Amino acid sequence: MARVPVFISFDFDNDEDLKNLLAGQAKNPDSPFEIQNWSLKEPLSGNWQAKIRDRIKRSRQVIVICGTHTDRASGVSVEIEIARSEGIPYFLVWGRKEAQSKKPRAARESDKIYKWTWDNLKSLISGDR
Repeated sequence: MARVPVFISFDFDNDEDLKNLLAGQAKNPDSPFEIQNWSLKEPLSGNWQAKIRDRIKRSRQVIVICGTHTDRASGVSVEIEIARSEGIPYFLVWGRKEAQSKKPRAARESDKIYKWTWDNLKSLISGDR
């Protein structure tokens, strides 16, 4: 089975550890997805959005990791808006079990935050949402 290329959207200032965990899961032999690229840590100026748009367009899905400060992570909201404008599906996952995860501001009210489990990731990648 071909692996689905995904883009990981996350709060750089608070959740890089979660991005690393998800990238590690992508290396599992039965992973349905691969990480070809992820967010950049650059100031939101210049051609930052063009670089991100190119990376998102090369992906088939966007996984948004929601942490405790994701509602204030402007880059995550920009990435969601780019995914929407490019027609790339995205889904939100609950980043930290012990804390309240918050949706990015650009997320729709109807966007559900899914529990981050291996079975859920497999199901969500296959379109079950």
